[in-house]
Amino acid sequence: MASTSSTPLSISSSSSLIDAKASRQSAVASPQCVSLPTLPPPVQPQNRPWKATAYCRKIARNVMTMATGEAPAEVASTELPEIVKAVQEAWDKVEDKYAVSSLVIAGGVALWGSTGLISAIDRLPLIPGVLELVGIGYSGWFAYKNLVFKPDREALIAKIKDTYKEVIGSS
Repeated sequence: MASTSSTPLSISSSSSLIDAKASRQSAVASPQCVSLPTLPPPVQPQNRPWKATAYCRKIARNVMTMATGEAPAEVASTELPEIVKAVQEAWDKVEDKYAVSSLVIAGGVALWGSTGLISAIDRLPLIPGVLELVGIGYSGWFAYKNLVFKPDREALIAKIKDTYKEVIGSS
């Protein structure tokens, strides 16, 4: 019965594999052990005592708030930014909050859909280049028609002011 022997491999000091069959000088095969470098110990997740401390402080604040019925001093002393106050005041003035909420959601959906449409058009081979040329041409035409000569500039400024007054209302 013929015995099947696999070709033993050894690792040299330069970590390259050398075929032991080629370096074997005698016909007798000697078993060789291959040793691999040891792996570094597994990386332990970093302990985050600051996170646990912040969580405990948050729980303590909530318990203190529920027990006393008032906000703790550090929460009460923080002021909201001006933009948040302005938004809150504007929201309080709105009478039909359902309609405004619906319009905001519809606007978000429309924005999402339009970005999808624009990205689909952008993937077409010739359309983006053609649209860029159209945009450059229209910008040049607008600048020549409305911005180059002084009477045209004054007419454009007057038209912008009239449109602004129509939108905002004259007060």
